Amino acid sequence: MNGIYGLIGRKLGHSYSPQIHSYLGDYEYNIYEMEEDAVGSFLKNREFDAINVTIPYKKTVMPFLDRIDASALKIGSVNTIVKEADGTLTGYNTDYYGFSYMLKKGNIDVCDKKVMILGDGGASATVQCVVKDMNAAEIIVVSRHTDTNYDNIHLHYDSDIIINTTPVGMYPKNLEVLVDLDKFSNLSGVADLIYNPERTQLILDAGKKGINCISGLYMLSAQAKKAAEYFFRKDYDEGIIDFIVEKLSFELTNIVLVGMPGCGKTTIGTVLAEHYGRKLVDMDALIVEKAGMTIPEIFALQGETGFRKIEAEVAKEVGKEKELVISTGGGVIVTPGNHDALRQNATVVFINRDISVLPTDGRPLSQKNSLQEMYNKRLPLYRSICHHEVDGNGTVEEVAERIEALFR
Repeated sequence: MNGIYGLIGRKLGHSYSPQIHSYLGDYEYNIYEMEEDAVGSFLKNREFDAINVTIPYKKTVMPFLDRIDASALKIGSVNTIVKEADGTLTGYNTDYYGFSYMLKKGNIDVCDKKVMILGDGGASATVQCVVKDMNAAEIIVVSRHTDTNYDNIHLHYDSDIIINTTPVGMYPKNLEVLVDLDKFSNLSGVADLIYNPERTQLILDAGKKGINCISGLYMLSAQAKKAAEYFFRKDYDEGIIDFIVEKLSFELTNIVLVGMPGCGKTTIGTVLAEHYGRKLVDMDALIVEKAGMTIPEIFALQGETGFRKIEAEVAKEVGKEKELVISTGGGVIVTPGNHDALRQNATVVFINRDISVLPTDGRPLSQKNSLQEMYNKRLPLYRSICHHEVDGNGTVEEVAERIEALFR
């Protein structure tokens, strides 16, 4: 597939688009960061075959196009531009398809439902169009600029579906949230257009309640698939979307290892980091660095409470990053907030090793308490935070191989 393709926007340093398009075909896909006053000349020069457009230029590009697809006109924004054989430019909107697919994949049915949409920007316009076409019974748009705002949102606690189109909760301001799901009694679905982190606090909260929920990575991948169909005038099997999501979900998120003190998290993590070409982050080492003293010294001077406070700060810092292997301390799971901090952008693996072989040297709590009692107390917490549990007995290489098998 010869030609020049890519993405224009203002800030694109964290864009996943190049990775996504690398799975859709063997073609050059570039990133073009520019200010608004450069958009017009870029389009007039037409030194591309097709281009994607992201915020804040989805409306900006429209006056420079020769024709605009009816769906894009209806929504009022363009995110895909194709240069035709005669050199003219046609604008499309693939976000409509992407969001529709996202709802389907999340098993979220908006038909005859009261739908609350957080945000009134460009993404909100697309979402409003989709849910209206899907016959939502009522659509409530909540923002600081609309009649329904965060001061009177309580009037709509009977909403069935919540969709976040705002950047609240997006990297680097992870774990922020606009609404308390405990206030909503009828919720059957939650969707968040954010994809970095993979699970926002909104999605994590919905998951705990057993509510159907889905994040923006599916929409991002689906709209790219539709854009590629416009690029090359060919159809792609819908299964490519799930393939892309699975690849990105593994490649761009963390592997977090949890388990009892001394179960081998750091040594196993070293093997995994080398195998996958990732950086290993040892949370205990970061705690020592942050505190400027050893862990036994922290316990001696500040007690377990002081240690857990530092540990929670470190968990929030490393949990929002990506492409890491993270080795945690054995007690990281006793602080409830650490669960969301570590799960938001990771696959969490519990290494369950026989406690009879666990060392206690240099481990204040392991020396002070019965390991069996500690294990019995922590086991439900390890299982509640993890996505996978593996047998931690055997050599380091054997346990690492079991974990690698999960991702194959």
